[in-house]
Amino acid sequence: MTIETSSQGLRDSVRRLVEDRRFERFIIGVIIVNAIGLGLETSPAVMAGYGSIVATLDRAAIAIFVVEIALKLFVYRHRFFASGWNLFDFVVVAAALVPASQQFSVLRALRVLRALRLVSVIPSMRRVIVGLFNAIPSIGTVIVMLLLLFYISAVMATKLFGGAFPEWFGSLGASLYSLFQIMTLESWSMGIVRPLMEVYPQAWLFFVPFILMTSFIVLNLFIGVIVNAMSEATDEEAHDEREEILTELRALRAEVRALRQ
Repeated sequence: MTIETSSQGLRDSVRRLVEDRRFERFIIGVIIVNAIGLGLETSPAVMAGYGSIVATLDRAAIAIFVVEIALKLFVYRHRFFASGWNLFDFVVVAAALVPASQQFSVLRALRVLRALRLVSVIPSMRRVIVGLFNAIPSIGTVIVMLLLLFYISAVMATKLFGGAFPEWFGSLGASLYSLFQIMTLESWSMGIVRPLMEVYPQAWLFFVPFILMTSFIVLNLFIGVIVNAMSEATDEEAHDEREEILTELRALRAEVRALRQ
């Protein structure tokens, strides 16, 4: 019983450590320094003069990440793997421990993914990613609508302009690519539409509505869907925090009532 109590006390102490804001800020600092070091490794001049220092910092960062994961595994046990963010951290750190052999050279090149741990550590970034995932169903609907609009416009453009401008609209694939370039507004006027208007003066009647529907309406739907999903994710997180606080208050009130009795 004493050993069990001691173990639980140690686990509670480690839990307070890993959930402390100062520990979180320390890990964020290590991630940033490690990301800078990974960038410096791409410079031959820097590696020639300070390669040993950069390598030492990289090994120190890996050691800190391993200790962090070990502490969390000790505290949360099997519940550690119930969180997708913890799984992401575990995989990223495990990939850093792969030997630097030719067989695993690709995995070693993915060490830069350690910089993405900022997403799992910083709550505001986590809310952004959760919002993006929550928006996937609605984004899928917008993508289908955009693809349908592109397909109809590409068929029309191929029939209207393919004869005189086969390089841009000679086939369905060429028309799709040209319309994609026009949607991005990359040299659409001087590069494509104005030359077409020299042969087809009324071509603007096709391209101007296409740009309005794609660049200014459909694409803005993506922004609206994502912003709405992020807002819902933030509200849900705030609701969960309020429920947690209420649960703690109820438990505290029950303890106070028991003490009075």
